[in-house]
Amino acid sequence: MFRRSLPVVAPAVLAVLLAACGQPNAPAQATRPTVSDEQMLTAIHTAGEQEKSSIDVNPLRDPGVAALQDAADGDVRVGKYNDAATKLDQALKISPDSPDLLQDRAELAIRLKDYASAEKLAHRSWELGPRLGPLCARNWQTIVEMRQHAGDDAGAASAAKWVSQCHKEGLQRY
Repeated sequence: MFRRSLPVVAPAVLAVLLAACGQPNAPAQATRPTVSDEQMLTAIHTAGEQEKSSIDVNPLRDPGVAALQDAADGDVRVGKYNDAATKLDQALKISPDSPDLLQDRAELAIRLKDYASAEKLAHRSWELGPRLGPLCARNWQTIVEMRQHAGDDAGAASAAKWVSQCHKEGLQRY
């Protein structure tokens, strides 16, 4: 019985296989260009540097916090990101509501590939910070980068609007 159905089935299978070969390939999934952590951090720093508003708040730093922050900066320069994170975490225990420390820790979280924490820290920094000027721009650009990394284009676009709101025109001086 099997031998009798083989001549009928074989041409049908061959027809299906040939039809599949003639079909155009399915459109390739649109892939997001991968942005490296360094590119994200460059965009964040550039946003802060480009912010030329009249507001730039630089609070007095606790000497202990300043020493930890400076040591963390040194660790970052030589690629010791975990050591830098430990130092910034110690500094945040001393000064937990310091917007600049929170933003520095957010940027370090990106280097450590802890993107969810980076976004949360940047948002917390913005909540506690001056909401204007370079720190504000870095906060929102961090959120832009994290939303883009997560594939949330609408969230990234919304955050990008906030970056521009960090700018405050100064008085015209003649």
